[in-house]
Amino acid sequence: MLDKNITEIKESFYSDIKSVSSIKDVEEIRLKYFSRNGLVSQLFEDLKGVVKEEKPILGKKLNLLRNEVSSYFEEVKERISSTQSSKENQIDLTLPGNKYIVGSKHILTQTLDEIKSIFKGLGFSVANGPELESDYYNFESLNFPADHPARDMQDTFFVSKDFLLRTHTTPVQIRLMEKQAPPVRAIMPGRVYRNEAVSARSYCMFHQVDGIYVDTDVTFAELKGTLVSFAKQFYGSDLKYRFRPSFFPFTEPSAEMDITCYLCKGKGCKICKNSGWLEILGCGMVDPNVFKFVDYDSEIYTGYAFGMGIERIALLKYGITDIRIFFDNDLRFLKQF
Repeated sequence: MLDKNITEIKESFYSDIKSVSSIKDVEEIRLKYFSRNGLVSQLFEDLKGVVKEEKPILGKKLNLLRNEVSSYFEEVKERISSTQSSKENQIDLTLPGNKYIVGSKHILTQTLDEIKSIFKGLGFSVANGPELESDYYNFESLNFPADHPARDMQDTFFVSKDFLLRTHTTPVQIRLMEKQAPPVRAIMPGRVYRNEAVSARSYCMFHQVDGIYVDTDVTFAELKGTLVSFAKQFYGSDLKYRFRPSFFPFTEPSAEMDITCYLCKGKGCKICKNSGWLEILGCGMVDPNVFKFVDYDSEIYTGYAFGMGIERIALLKYGITDIRIFFDNDLRFLKQF
């Protein structure tokens, strides 16, 4: 009987192992034939009940069976493992590629680059100056005498009695005119600082772009033409605009430029305080008193100047309602641009 079982189990083993195609199948074969309660192990248990005279012959057959099937099992196991490992290491060229997160320019940098590109196209160069500025360049040379009440318009971070973090980029105009004779046509981008409470509409540090053009016979009409051209290139050709009288110590006459509200299209809403208009910049003709500080003859030369906040420009263009979000470094916001 045991002899017959040996033959049947051998045939069963070779039949089962033909269908093996995975590590899982190999494990099932091992459990079925070679585990403690497997079929081969069970044959050795059955050998204990065989009569003494037959044990040597059947024992030899069992050992031959175990060695044969174990050897073949290990070959199959090695082949399946090798094939499986090879498949895991293969590259499937039909799969989509991995997406890598690539950094991009900050929305304020993008806005500034666009502004600079437009003004370069209008013939303006780009000038820069220090952020730690003297009282002379930040105030006095721009027609802010020491006791001038207009100084109260700009809450200032003073580093010492005579030096401060600049409150606007307009001082670069003075530095440029000191070094260069007319004609002068340039914009001055950069960071500025004001001691203001942080809120949805104001921040203690922000960015500005100032501009100046000085030559003979420069008129207010040229100023308007330049700024209208800029606004239509930046916001769209269907833009509506207006100029309102205003006051700046370094320009006379002075004005502020408004455009129709991006949200309500001029109908009136919370953003524009129901006026239908939003201010984008201040401007005016350079005050003759400013020319005295740079030795320009105001009888010969005239000029215009303007200034705008980059954050405000970006707020208006992209419909953002809180200036603080520009400085939060929230990737959910930044990835939109």
